[in-house]
Amino acid sequence: MSQTALILLQRVEHLGQMGDLVHVKPGYARNFLLPQAKAMRATVANKKRFETERAQLEAQNLKKREEAERLAERMHELSVVIIRQAGDSGSLYGSVSTRDIAAAATEAGLTISRQQVVLAHPIKHLGLTEARIVLHPEVSIPLTVNVARSGEEAERQARGEAIGEQDEDENILGELQAENAAEEAAAEAAEASEEA
Repeated sequence: MSQTALILLQRVEHLGQMGDLVHVKPGYARNFLLPQAKAMRATVANKKRFETERAQLEAQNLKKREEAERLAERMHELSVVIIRQAGDSGSLYGSVSTRDIAAAATEAGLTISRQQVVLAHPIKHLGLTEARIVLHPEVSIPLTVNVARSGEEAERQARGEAIGEQDEDENILGELQAENAAEEAAAEAAEASEEA
């Protein structure tokens, strides 16, 4: 299997740091690293060019990183609410994707693309889930994704209330109230029949 030698122009997660010589599959180089200017081919001419431009590239990277850190400070503890339909067990009809999270974050005031959203696993249930927004290869912020059936349910989840348990408690309370009302009605009917 052939590999393509590249010089990284910035940090790439799970691959290396700026200036590292890496070997990757040709498709990964051709379709991702080269078009996004994250790397350049490791030819003799490019190696010399990289060494002469290294200080400039590091300065640009540092500037972008500082901007991302300032943005991260302003956006710490960011939370978004996504309203979805779900079954009684809390399973969603479908799932929440990175595109949905990016759209909700944009509505909340943070303009990001779906490629910047990192999920550990697909969101397929109601509740609070942690995602990560990558602002720079070296800077990321946590994002709380609150998936609920309604705005009211989202507020309750944000306060830390367990939605399923509270619904069960409300159902039990309703059943007890109905039993009490039935007992009172039976007692009143018994009193009325005794008086007659």
